[in-house]
Amino acid sequence: MVQINMESNLLGANDLVARRNRALFADKGLLVINLMSSPGSGKTTILERTIEFMDGRLKMGVIEGDLYTDQDALRIEKKGVEVVQINTEGACHLDAGMVGKAFNQLPSADLDMVFIENVGNLVCPAEFDLGEDFKAVVLSTAEGNDKPLKYPLIFHQARAILLNKIDLLPYTDFNLDRFREDLARINPSATVFMVSGRTGEGIENWYLWLLEEVEKKKPR
Repeated sequence: MVQINMESNLLGANDLVARRNRALFADKGLLVINLMSSPGSGKTTILERTIEFMDGRLKMGVIEGDLYTDQDALRIEKKGVEVVQINTEGACHLDAGMVGKAFNQLPSADLDMVFIENVGNLVCPAEFDLGEDFKAVVLSTAEGNDKPLKYPLIFHQARAILLNKIDLLPYTDFNLDRFREDLARINPSATVFMVSGRTGEGIENWYLWLLEEVEKKKPR
């Protein structure tokens, strides 16, 4: 009897498309970020703030992933940024095929970077390569400092981790020292940004870091 591992086949097919996506993004000199988090962490608010700090100096496109609605995409569109909506209709993550199709709808010729705002979930999105340059994870102080230990894969894969809602730190039991210790064990090379999407605190540091990453990606 032949036993077929469906998960391996699925991920293998996705990785093939992801490699094609990555080659396409590189050919266009685009920085592409896969932005992940649990629901309600503040991904969309951080994107809004990032756009405000860019102030037209960098041109950004967004591929917006959600289960059913387009509410987040409409928020980004109001900031003057090109957005393509993907509704997964129940699927807990985006895959490389979805992203490739959505990217073809973006006017990418004059873009510097593309954000892929993944479906809110700390498990499934971490398993799927989309062809991005790197993954960034948003965690809010309201969620608790235990998330890196509970969901180590997504934090291990991230090049950037944004601890959001730091303005709420005095009103939560979030243990900042423990968070840093756990993260150092799981991913000591990650760059951590302390931010508040609501107040804008720390967003400038995030923006300046992105600016450096964009410069690295440009053809020489």
